[in-house]
Amino acid sequence: MKITLKLFASLAVHLPRAARSRHRTDLEVEPGATVADVILQQRIPPGQCAIVLVDGVWVAPPERAARVLAEGEVLAIWPPVAGG
Repeated sequence: MKITLKLFASLAVHLPRAARSRHRTDLEVEPGATVADVILQQRIPPGQCAIVLVDGVWVAPPERAARVLAEGEVLAIWPPVAGG
């Protein structure tokens, strides 16, 4: 099944080189794949996944292992950010 993965800021290095400037790529994942599965498969450090959204809805850290992705959904991830 196909989903879209968007990675922002320092996490973009986990995308294929050609996709980094767009911050997104389409991925084929197994049916039943969870948010946590995709994070692990893409070798994204879980501690660097500060903001995780599926189709614009926040997925809290305790829910990531249980949140099953569906065909066509968009998984977007941001690292921790600081500012002031």
